[in-house]
Amino acid sequence: MKVGMLTGGGDCPGLNAVIRAIVRKGSFHYEDEFVGFLEGWRGLLENKSMPLDLSSVGGILPRGGTILRTSRTNPAKKADGLDKCIATLKKHSIDALIAIGGDDTLSVAQKLHEKGVKVVGIPKTIDNDLAGTDYTFGFDTAVNVVTEAIDRVHTTAEAHNRVMVVEVMGRDAGWIAIHSGVAGGADVILIPERPFDIEKVAETIRLRHARGRYFSIVVVAEGAKFSTDMDPQHGAPIVQDMEKDEFGHARLGGIGNILAREIERRIGFETRTVVLGHIQRGGSPSAFDRVLATRYGLGAIDMVHRGEFGCMAALRGNKIVSIPLADAIAKNRTVDQEMIDVASGIMDKLTGDEEPVEK
Repeated sequence: MKVGMLTGGGDCPGLNAVIRAIVRKGSFHYEDEFVGFLEGWRGLLENKSMPLDLSSVGGILPRGGTILRTSRTNPAKKADGLDKCIATLKKHSIDALIAIGGDDTLSVAQKLHEKGVKVVGIPKTIDNDLAGTDYTFGFDTAVNVVTEAIDRVHTTAEAHNRVMVVEVMGRDAGWIAIHSGVAGGADVILIPERPFDIEKVAETIRLRHARGRYFSIVVVAEGAKFSTDMDPQHGAPIVQDMEKDEFGHARLGGIGNILAREIERRIGFETRTVVLGHIQRGGSPSAFDRVLATRYGLGAIDMVHRGEFGCMAALRGNKIVSIPLADAIAKNRTVDQEMIDVASGIMDKLTGDEEPVEK
C-alpha cells in the first residue's frame, strides 16, 4: 500500500518516534510505500510532500519536534479545502492516510473519512485531554520538564521567602498542572476544571505563612479561570489577544502574571512568576513517551492493514486498541475527581469550587 502521513497542531516530544515506527513496520512487515505531507493539513492543501523511507527516519527516535513540520491549518475553513485535500491524495495515489494530531487535526480527519477517505488517527496532545485514550505521548515529557522547573523554583522561593507562581500549559484541562504540581510539591494547584476564588488562594497562602512556612509554590494552568460573584462556576480564561486561529482558539497566556500581582496585593508577600511556555514542548521525549509513541505508530499501521478506517489508535489500560474517531473528538478529557482528590489529600485544600468534577 501507499500510505500518506501528516502531523498537525502543536508539536510535542514523540512525534518523530511515531513516524519512525510507522515507516519501519510498514516497510519491514507490509512492504508499504510512504509519503509525508508537510506542515499538517497545509501539505495536502498546497501539495507539499516528501518521501518517507527507512533512511529518512534513521536516527529520529530521540529528536523532538517533527520532521514533517506542522501547522494549525484547517482545510474546512478554506474554499473547497477538503476537496483539495482529496485531490492531492489522489494525485499521489495514496491508499490510506494516517493523521497524527489532537482533536482539531482529528476533526478534519473525521470530515475526510465522511467523504470517503481511508484515514486512521493517532492521538497527539501535550495537554493529555483527548477523549478515548488514557495517555497521549508528549504529556509525560512535559510533566517531567515542569516538575524539574518546580524543584528549581522551590529552592529560590525558600531562599528569598517568596511566593512563586508557575504557569504551565493546559487550555481546557489541567492534567499537566495537577500531575507536575503533585510531583513537585506545590502548595496550590489551579486548573481549568475549577474556577478559583482569588481570595481563597490568598487566604491559603496567608495561613501557610502564619504557620511558619515563609514561601509558597502555586502551579496554574494557562486556561485556569477566576471565579466571580456573577459567575462562580465558570469564569473566563485570560487571553493574550482576541484573534483566533483557524480552529477558533484564542491565544491564552498571562494568568500567571495577573495571579502573582493579585496575591502580592492581598497578602503583601513578594510574588514572582515563571512562565514555562514552549519549554514544555521542546527537547527529547522521555523514555515513556518514546515507547508509547512507538506503540501508537505500530498500532496505526496495523489498523490500516486491517481496514479499520475512521478510527483512532488509543491506549486503554496497557493495550493499544481501535476506537471511532467520532468518539475521540466528541469532548475533551478533563481531570477526574480521583486525581483532584490526590492533590487535595496532600495540600491544605484545592482552592475554588468544591463541587465534584465530571469523570
